Amino acid sequence: MRAELVAVGSELLLGESVDTNSAWISARLAEIGVDVYRHTTVGDNVGRMADVLREALRRSDAVIVTGGLGPTQDDLTRNAVARVAGVDLRRHDEIVDHLGAYFARIGRRLTDNNLVQADLPVGARVIDPVGTAPGFALEVGDAVVYALPGVPREMEAMLEGAVVPELAGRGGRATTVSRVVRTAGIAEAAVADLSAPVVRRLDESGNPTVAFLATRGETRVRVTGKAPARAEALALVDPVVDELLDLLGTNVVGVDDEGVEHAVARQLDRLGWSLAVAESVTAGGVGARLATVPGASGWFLGGLVTYATHAKRALAGVDPAVLDSHGPVSEPVAARLTEGARDRLGADVALGVVGVAGPTDQGGVPVGTVCVAVTGPAPAGPDAVRTVRLPRRARVETQQWAASVALDFLRRRLADQVRDGR
Repeated sequence: MRAELVAVGSELLLGESVDTNSAWISARLAEIGVDVYRHTTVGDNVGRMADVLREALRRSDAVIVTGGLGPTQDDLTRNAVARVAGVDLRRHDEIVDHLGAYFARIGRRLTDNNLVQADLPVGARVIDPVGTAPGFALEVGDAVVYALPGVPREMEAMLEGAVVPELAGRGGRATTVSRVVRTAGIAEAAVADLSAPVVRRLDESGNPTVAFLATRGETRVRVTGKAPARAEALALVDPVVDELLDLLGTNVVGVDDEGVEHAVARQLDRLGWSLAVAESVTAGGVGARLATVPGASGWFLGGLVTYATHAKRALAGVDPAVLDSHGPVSEPVAARLTEGARDRLGADVALGVVGVAGPTDQGGVPVGTVCVAVTGPAPAGPDAVRTVRLPRRARVETQQWAASVALDFLRRRLADQVRDGR
């Protein structure tokens, strides 16, 4: 079964709100084997909404519309669907009764504009509301339109209660399952090159499929399979995941929801080591990611956010002479930060990261420069330092990318320790 999603609201086009509904719906429909072919966003204009719906209905078996079902003059979904179906609107007495009871329950007066929500296209089936806005389903030619509120809580409940069971019955039971192999410290093109033998073989069958998703220093390889039941879909996907794990080797940091921070946690647990961090450019971003791992309090002691040059001296004890001679964004300063974090927090190993997030260069150091260092158990000095030149990006992206680079550098250093049996 083919489906398309239409998100209604000028606020989405203006960037005032983000359409999270379509992503949620797509994931839920994949679980029942419905193929979502397209997401479309359209503003609050009946003519444009009707055009979008006509196009979607020509291509799809089902169109799910979210938004535009409220009581105000810009809530026009019911009008657009009626125009496309060539029918009028009809007031539903049962919805009027629901609205009256709802407003009485919350101690508010039912106004005339709220009654507009009871006007649905002739022939539409009512989807019981969670709030004030009812949804509806309407057959248009060989396809069906489902209209749901834009409020996520209301939409999700109504989709689960009415739309998912109906689509599962219409399309025949099936499920789509995706698993993800996550890599770090390797470019997307290199990941694709290493994965090429698997991709070439699967291109011939078409099921499972493989896709590459690059995000700020990490590349995910998504394997998706479709079958009548989840167990059968996993039987298609799991062997491909295992093959990719072999091909990608040490570049793999985890599978599914486990990122590079989870790999660091596993290594520290094997070594029995505790960790501290000292951050400048990432301003706590590394520590925040580490703290998302369950059980982080058992190995992550905390961190120093040494954003200003003064803080590097005051919090981590970096020698002013080192700062003056090398500058705050340099390998010697990153190394001194790790030693300060390790000693002040009593950790076995420490990670330090400095850099330039932009938007302008700093003291002749270009935007995107990141220096990372790792220091092992005392009294050893820094185990390793490295400078990375990231592509010039927006400030927040550079900070996120720097956090990924730092965590992967730590992961690879800890992996060496694990292999050496320490």
